[in-house]
Amino acid sequence: MGWHHPIIRVAGLVSVLGTAIVPAAAGTSLHLAANGNFDANGTFAPGKLGFNLADVSDEARLSSLPAGVKALAWIGRCSGVDAGFLDAVRPYLGHEQVFGFNLMDDPDPTGRYAPVCTAEKLKAESDWIHANMPGTKTFIVLMNLGSSRKPSFAGAYTPVNSDIDLFGVSPYPCRTELRSCDFDMIGRFVAAAEAAGIPNNAIVPVYQSFGGGTWMDDGDGRYRLPTAAEAREMIARWDGLVPSPAFDYVYSWGPQRGDAALQESPALQSVFRNRNAGN
Repeated sequence: MGWHHPIIRVAGLVSVLGTAIVPAAAGTSLHLAANGNFDANGTFAPGKLGFNLADVSDEARLSSLPAGVKALAWIGRCSGVDAGFLDAVRPYLGHEQVFGFNLMDDPDPTGRYAPVCTAEKLKAESDWIHANMPGTKTFIVLMNLGSSRKPSFAGAYTPVNSDIDLFGVSPYPCRTELRSCDFDMIGRFVAAAEAAGIPNNAIVPVYQSFGGGTWMDDGDGRYRLPTAAEAREMIARWDGLVPSPAFDYVYSWGPQRGDAALQESPALQSVFRNRNAGN
């Protein structure tokens, strides 16, 4: 799988920490936990916690999904509608379980941090998918072009310039250099996305469920795995800011850089199992 959060650049409903009641947000019926979704037997592992949107990278994984589970298919090219894009997308045509396509993770409109990914290239891909798979959603996770204290998505991608449907916003507030998680970061990121032209109902909340490993943040520290109480608070903050997202997104199910992630944390699994069940 090509997803590689987080990218850090140099640059409502509020509960009492530890006592938050975390119901499913109104209108949120799809739940994704990205990365490493299939175990050695090919079983969709997050399904045991009520996750019902799978991170898939090929048609074989899609075909193995149980009934009731939708797929978000990874593309990760930003090449426009070229032969490689068509080869990646065409195997999914006609599959009713495809909810949408993750076109790119942290695309860079500037070329400062990764090869330039233009809105025009993403628009071509999104338009092709909409024309050939009506009703299917297109999705990216936005790169923060500012900092965690002053996030910015200005001059990047919007529904207007890219025809993309949904945009992941990914503040990760639990960090080793902080005494406690900076939950206000969530509000800063949402405000920055809306200021850049992302409608509230196009924002997809991204919840932190990783820590440690080789990930570094922009405050000279490292990310740390949230506690159960901190995860509940994070969800409650998001519910107050984006009450009806198309889906919500936990990052990450499996580790990517020697970090601890949701699949290894019974405490966080309990939080998200209850969340996904609407309890």
